[in-house]
Amino acid sequence: MKLLVLDTSTEWCSAALWLDGRIQARRVLAEQRHSSLLLPMVDDLLRESGLGLRQLDGIGYGAGPGSFTGLRIACAVTQGLAFGADLPVVGVSTLESIAEQAQADKVLTVLDARMAEVYWAAYERDAAGWRAVTEPQLALPESVAVPPGESWVGAGNGFAALGAVLRPRLEADLVRIDATLMPDAAAMAPLAAGAFERGEGMDAALAAPIYLRDKVALTVDERRARQPA
Repeated sequence: MKLLVLDTSTEWCSAALWLDGRIQARRVLAEQRHSSLLLPMVDDLLRESGLGLRQLDGIGYGAGPGSFTGLRIACAVTQGLAFGADLPVVGVSTLESIAEQAQADKVLTVLDARMAEVYWAAYERDAAGWRAVTEPQLALPESVAVPPGESWVGAGNGFAALGAVLRPRLEADLVRIDATLMPDAAAMAPLAAGAFERGEGMDAALAAPIYLRDKVALTVDERRARQPA
């Protein structure tokens, strides 16, 4: 199976090719330049592999949660490429891609959502892949909880951005914390491959981001209300 996978859900921009289990990838800190960086990254990967889009079996994309604008970029680029090459697509959870990198079977993923909130979920790996013990949600960091049981690992930049709130509450119930992990196309590649193998590929017209937040900015009064007294 040969797949292209894209992610622009955070300040990082990444693309990867899954070539029958082998991964070629590009990743760069994009800030606000995702739109100008993503397609050249795709072109580089395809040229390096000697493949054209029509030789692929599908395209995966980071569906969210994440940046409102970033999710739209990945989805739109995926749709454009897939329509042109008549390829099916599949959305991949950004939080699940963090779990994929954590080198553990039980992972509490926490991603900075800005506005003093986090996206978080808890995943456990079984024979079929990752299973959500706690479904992805947007919440205040005070609401994040480690599921019952042992051997849970914390992962994601939420532990860095809001560590002052998260770590005192959760560290005792976590084996370790890796606050450096972010959504990444290379980590999404095996997840996308698994989804296609399960028959979850869909028409590009049905591709859509996963939005957990309706608001993208706080009012002045809301920002003041969240500041410490």
